[in-house]
Amino acid sequence: MNASLVHGTISGPLVLIGFGSIGRGILPLLERHISFDKTRMTVIDPVDTHRNLLDERGIAFTKQAVTRENHRALLTPLLTAGEGQGFCINLSVDTSSLDIMRLCRELGVLYIDTVTEPWPGFYFDKSADAGARTNYALRETVLAEKRSNPGGITAVSCCGANPGMVSWFVKEALLTIARDTGVAVDAVPVDRAGWAALMQAVGVKGVHVAERDTQRVKAPKPRDTFWNTWSVEGFISEGLQPAELGWGSFETWKPENARGHATGNKAGIYLLQPGADTRVRTWCPTPGPQFGFLVTHNEAISISDYYTVGSGETPEFRPTCHYAYHPSDVAVLSLHEMFGRAGVAQATQRVLDEHEIVDGRDELGVLLYGHARNALWYGSRLTIEEARTLAPYQNATGLQVSSAVLAGIVWALENPEAGIVEADEMDHARCLEVQKPYLGSVEAIYTDWTPLTDRPGFFPEDLDLDEPWSFRNVLVR
Repeated sequence: MNASLVHGTISGPLVLIGFGSIGRGILPLLERHISFDKTRMTVIDPVDTHRNLLDERGIAFTKQAVTRENHRALLTPLLTAGEGQGFCINLSVDTSSLDIMRLCRELGVLYIDTVTEPWPGFYFDKSADAGARTNYALRETVLAEKRSNPGGITAVSCCGANPGMVSWFVKEALLTIARDTGVAVDAVPVDRAGWAALMQAVGVKGVHVAERDTQRVKAPKPRDTFWNTWSVEGFISEGLQPAELGWGSFETWKPENARGHATGNKAGIYLLQPGADTRVRTWCPTPGPQFGFLVTHNEAISISDYYTVGSGETPEFRPTCHYAYHPSDVAVLSLHEMFGRAGVAQATQRVLDEHEIVDGRDELGVLLYGHARNALWYGSRLTIEEARTLAPYQNATGLQVSSAVLAGIVWALENPEAGIVEADEMDHARCLEVQKPYLGSVEAIYTDWTPLTDRPGFFPEDLDLDEPWSFRNVLVR
């Protein structure tokens, strides 16, 4: 890895909203690979626990929450001070990604985030219909803004590890399957229609964003604590949203508590139960078959939508897509404890840093299934030991996220007038070129496993024996 390779220049002010685990993780990557003036950078966060990292670098810090009421008055002077084009990196929780994105584009400032985050109250609004609390609904607000104000200053929406990096993995996986199954690809597709046609041609029926986090900590988790290898607030919020997935055209069965959407692209459905309490069968290289949680993510909908051929609820072709996440063991214990308390979060919440972790890796990739080679897992297998040597202030999980943010920043600097874009629409090869030095081993691994493989068989099951990859077989019921 060329640790000093500069990929681009931020000519104006730089504002980083949020200095949690990912905010701290992006800092050394910016210093290595982006040319910017530290005296024109400001970090905003309501907590100042780690401001020493900024003080020693001469970077300004504002201890304040960005709110619905103050975001315009707070951010405008910071983003427009002096000459050049500003850049806003939004890595916070409880801030409206859409409102901050809209402000940045009005000011001519480049923008990136890792999730479509709402203002406080959205995730836990018991008066709201379940469908209104989905990522489908949040994504539709960004798509509406994109339709209303096409083109213009670049704003990269939902560009972390997932959503984000996994969308670039899907494209590499498709090219790999095409090569290995003899499907002719005269040229790498350059648009949505071309990529969708390729996925249909190679016979992919769906995509699991299949992840296994095996990072272990030195001490056992105490009671009444929630430990995780990335944002606890973010995980709890998405984990309590409805389980959600992009719904493929090959599916013939839906759970009784599944619901669709009356408006929008209709690429997804949701279940009337929380995602972090919904299990699915999936596969990753290290454990092989495993249970994952069907936690809602933007990419579950965006990937299904991007690779659709046709339109409406019954298109000619659409892949099923969903997250299938097995977090670290302490995070699983934390979830069990929280759901046992009727979803009330623990009093103490902690993101584990690189010094607390003994060993393990975060294995994050995409499992493309249903084609002539059955299934291909393509992704990053990054160990904590590798993460320690590659960059400070982060574990393996955090580095997969922060390096994807770096790639998105570089892409935005190189494409400053692309309008509002999702990771699926970006040049995946360029983004992975920037990111791969931080991903450990990036591998393509085929498997013969299907959701019908080696089921216990002790009790009657309602299975689809004709279609192994049916969601009927994937969902743990």
